[in-house]
Amino acid sequence: MRKEENRASIAEADRLGISAFVERVWSEDGLVDRTLEAYRRDLEALALWLAARGRTLHTARREDISAYHGAQPAAVRSIARRQSAFRRYYAFLARSEPGFADPTLLIERPKLPRSLPKALAEREIEGLLNAPDTTTTLGLRDRAMLELMYASGLRVSELVELPLAALNPRQGVLRVTGKGGKDRLVPVGEEALARIGTYLADARPALAKGRQPAALFLSQRGEGMTRQMFWTLVKRYALKVGINPKRISPHVLRHSFATHLLNHGADLRALQMLLGHSSLSTTQIYTLVAKEGLKRLHAQHHPRG
Repeated sequence: MRKEENRASIAEADRLGISAFVERVWSEDGLVDRTLEAYRRDLEALALWLAARGRTLHTARREDISAYHGAQPAAVRSIARRQSAFRRYYAFLARSEPGFADPTLLIERPKLPRSLPKALAEREIEGLLNAPDTTTTLGLRDRAMLELMYASGLRVSELVELPLAALNPRQGVLRVTGKGGKDRLVPVGEEALARIGTYLADARPALAKGRQPAALFLSQRGEGMTRQMFWTLVKRYALKVGINPKRISPHVLRHSFATHLLNHGADLRALQMLLGHSSLSTTQIYTLVAKEGLKRLHAQHHPRG
């Protein structure tokens, strides 16, 4: 970093603006903490670079933003994330101040290589679901969580934040609050309902320790689970059944839910509603996953493959 940048400091107005922006996107879009912190770091780095040149985020021009990208080489995905942070910040400013000229509007976006969501095979899912020891309290909880995650295609944040009141066992549906605070109704399925019923009867009271916590799934301390806790148990069960932990994460269960539904003939629009995607184009990526699976099946088993 250049000496003048070391001496520069972020303008107070920029610091307050960044904090207000992060708070807004958290409340509106429900972004995970890691994304919010990445946005904050990217904006603070830009503000510091601009301060060394006598400018602020508010007075930056398109040429300044372009020059910053040129002076800060990075991997394509890092540049894309950085640009996403800048675009969202300046869109936030434009909404707040009528007539504000967004300096990011004409900046070209980098082309990202399209990566397909990774899904487990159905036999691998079966092994993972059967991994918890259901003779124990935690095993009953873990089996119920894994079953529900796979049966309903939930995001991990949605799963661990589920309140007890979200479940309607009589109708077999779950009210899920997704990104941006949007609610959707998701069918649960008989097997997942049965596992949740067993957990509620035989495990949750022991974990609650006589209290009335709001969360559906509880930790050993009687509190709601966290994403990190669920991530750890998924990795542990993957190792137990011989699945490479690098191939799996809580989100892989969501990808597997979507891919397996499509493989068995699900309608794309219905899948969009189940996943809580605001745009059908986001859901369409799973059709590519299904096609790739069919290609591999053809190559493996067809005599002319």
